[in-house]
Amino acid sequence: MHLAFLNPQGNFDPADSHLTAHPDFGGQLVYVKQVALALGKAGHRVDIITRLIDDPKWPEFSSVEDVYPGAANVRIIRIPAGDTNAFLAKEELWPFLVRDWVTNIRERYGADLPDAFTGHYGDGGIAAVLLREQTGVPFTFTAHSLGAQKLDKLLPDAEHLEALENQYHFGVRIAAERLSMNHSGVNVVSTNLERDEQYAHPRYQDAVDADDLTRFAVVPPGVNLETFDRDSESPVDREMADFVSERIEAATGRRAGLPVVVASSRLDPKKNIGGLVEAYASSPALQRSANLLLITGSLDDPFTDDGSATALERTEIRRIRGVIQDAGLEGMVVAFGIQGQNKLAAAYRHLAQHGGVFALTALYEPFGLAPLEAAASGLAVVATRNGGPSESLIDADGEYGVLVDPADPYDIAAGLERALGDEWETLAAAGRQRVHDRYTWDRTAEGYLAAVERALEPTERDLLPIDPFFLGEGTEPPEL
Repeated sequence: MHLAFLNPQGNFDPADSHLTAHPDFGGQLVYVKQVALALGKAGHRVDIITRLIDDPKWPEFSSVEDVYPGAANVRIIRIPAGDTNAFLAKEELWPFLVRDWVTNIRERYGADLPDAFTGHYGDGGIAAVLLREQTGVPFTFTAHSLGAQKLDKLLPDAEHLEALENQYHFGVRIAAERLSMNHSGVNVVSTNLERDEQYAHPRYQDAVDADDLTRFAVVPPGVNLETFDRDSESPVDREMADFVSERIEAATGRRAGLPVVVASSRLDPKKNIGGLVEAYASSPALQRSANLLLITGSLDDPFTDDGSATALERTEIRRIRGVIQDAGLEGMVVAFGIQGQNKLAAAYRHLAQHGGVFALTALYEPFGLAPLEAAASGLAVVATRNGGPSESLIDADGEYGVLVDPADPYDIAAGLERALGDEWETLAAAGRQRVHDRYTWDRTAEGYLAAVERALEPTERDLLPIDPFFLGEGTEPPEL
């Protein structure tokens, strides 16, 4: 089968350049790349269609085509859109998708169209809607996130809805999402919760029925087991083992031989790292049995130098510093940055060899790939019960980690004490096996292919009319 992934925001290249350096270069790009590579490995032709960027700040994305080494079936195709080829954030792309990008994609393919498109995020989704309208080629839609939920989260803290609309263009985004989920052959979601909670939002109810299971496919993302696995080997393993050991010893002294509870995420308040530190502070037993390590991405030493942190991160850093000082946790809590998946995986493997536990205490986690990567690397996992981990880490057959209430420091502490205790080996083995059985990119690709095959089947249903803005017939974008 010949498939085309539509992903105009961010970009792709063999080196994964700028990944995580900008909001448009996040997990969505990893997802698209890994599914495409897995489908290519299975013998399918896959094109990743993105936007051509000819910009000295982003020099890696100026060629029309690119390839991943060893992946002959996968192409990166960059299609121009906009008055210039300078980098544009996703919020600024909407009018150029209609005016340029979709038209240029059609011209690129001519009569040699793919068998199906798959649209990613609202921008890739509306492009798929228009291409289906113009060519008849069906598509699946993967939202990754939906605008209505983001709007709900921002509104309580916003002084003016108009200011939010000017920054994020929620009107056009939500209109594009509604058309995408309505016109798609199948909507691909990562969890049942995503379908039941996000697609059931009132802003989408007349676009798709979240209770109509024929309109959805639950296809979880996967873990890259070449990188994140207990038995994987990397050229940086020794370097990272030494680095982690030295940083922990420098911060904790004689306690350096204790197991480590490790968290790895942005210091964003919604990730609730402060809640994890409060849980650690609440439990003398936990303090006696383990140190606490916070891996903070690009922030190398946030407790002493938060100069490069965002305002939100500084808020969380102040919260954490306060807990450490009030509870006398100096010499027990260490924080430093690790950048790059290979280095992070090597650190996980090293910590797993010493009985470490991974903690994800986010207030809500839509899917939760990070705890699965940690589990594959050999760590026992303690994770929020709110969101995806409630499906990935427990089922009718057993539990593969410990679920906790992220709003209750004592429940978090109890979960960590349990994972560090006599059940560590059982939990670590069960978590790793769970990933191997259900959460690999090969499994994700199989689910994607099944969804595409369903989308190819002719069906009759009522379709929403396409807003004139998306047809290039009006200059005013849709309003909220």
